[in-house]
Amino acid sequence: MKQFQIYLRQNQTIWEKLGPGLITGAADDDPSGIATYSQVGAAFGYGMLWTAFLTFPLMVGIQVVSANIGRVTGHGLAANIRNHYSPWLLRGLVGLLLLANTINIAADVGAMGAALKLLIGGPAHLYAIAFGVVSLVLQVFVPFPRYSPILKALTLALFAYVGTVFVVKVPWGEVFYKTIIPSVSFSTEYAIGVVAVFGTTISPYLFFWQASQEVEEQRAAKGEEPLKAAPEQARSSLHRIKVDSYVGMGFSNLVAFFIMLTAAVALHQHGVTDIQTSAQAAEALRPLAGKYAFWLFAAGIVGSGLLAVPILAGSAAYAVAEASGWPIGLGRQLRQARGFYMIVAVATLLGVALNFTPVDPIKALFLSAVINGVIAVPIMVVIMFMAARTDVMGHFVINLRLRILGWLATTVMAIAVLTMFVTWVR
Repeated sequence: MKQFQIYLRQNQTIWEKLGPGLITGAADDDPSGIATYSQVGAAFGYGMLWTAFLTFPLMVGIQVVSANIGRVTGHGLAANIRNHYSPWLLRGLVGLLLLANTINIAADVGAMGAALKLLIGGPAHLYAIAFGVVSLVLQVFVPFPRYSPILKALTLALFAYVGTVFVVKVPWGEVFYKTIIPSVSFSTEYAIGVVAVFGTTISPYLFFWQASQEVEEQRAAKGEEPLKAAPEQARSSLHRIKVDSYVGMGFSNLVAFFIMLTAAVALHQHGVTDIQTSAQAAEALRPLAGKYAFWLFAAGIVGSGLLAVPILAGSAAYAVAEASGWPIGLGRQLRQARGFYMIVAVATLLGVALNFTPVDPIKALFLSAVINGVIAVPIMVVIMFMAARTDVMGHFVINLRLRILGWLATTVMAIAVLTMFVTWVR
């Protein structure tokens, strides 16, 4: 029976192999991420397209390492940090993650409400409430084996941004040249833009989500065990994680590239350089690029938000619940993991509520991106140290290639954050 199960795992289709990595990568292109990519595309034209190619291998490296930790140990990142590091470090990192995720949820549901208003009219705030409630109900009451395929299907919504490029006129020769040989600026605005892109693309909530989803997938699959306890499952499992992460992060960065390109061609080239939200980007496209580009862009905001909001709330819940030693998991019923679902509800509802306060959503979005960029560095350092420890990973410590990629990603993030602070001081 065990050999038959191994055979089935090795002969899955590509779509069946894709799961946590694909969902994680797609969730990275949430409405707040769309806003960031639109902002830099409108502000700097083709001058920021190179970032999508740099972030791809770095994102792959740190996400594969995070996923490996979850699959090998059978625990998410916060649980492993709790078991091997100081409580003050755990509380600080998890607290900042919860703050950043809640602000991100606020920005996302607000953008979804605004986008739906653009499409069909009506009250944006009411739509924001509805999106938050729908997301919460799905997470709490739909069993994980049914919910996971829903998230997987929602990743297809991001093809809207690939389609948008083909309804605007793109000078591909110039785009190719300026992507390979970018015009880099050393201004404060450009440095902040780079940090915002990196903070949006390489985000802490993605590390926690993918690691915990590997645990969920393992627990939901009959016969699957953490690799430390079942090393015979390692070959197929680690290969699946690799394929899943490469496809998911590649998809994520491809979509980010197309969003920046759309904003550069349709907005920057027409003198529109100040875009604050993803909904503003969609609205600005209508007179400049036509109704089809507008509809695709706005519909993509709604679809990506439906994917991202539960992941933001879920990753916060995984982190807080694991840090507290509570039962975790979307695979559990409400009565089995009350604390976990309480955090999901609190993060989601607080995010919705922030849209009804005097808090400026644009400043909140910027603050979230900065927080993500800053806290990513210490979290990545901890992840890399954990992944190389035999008391954590057993015989499955990460190989040299992953160490190089992971530490390179950490170093680049640290340089980006340091550059931002230096330019602020100047």
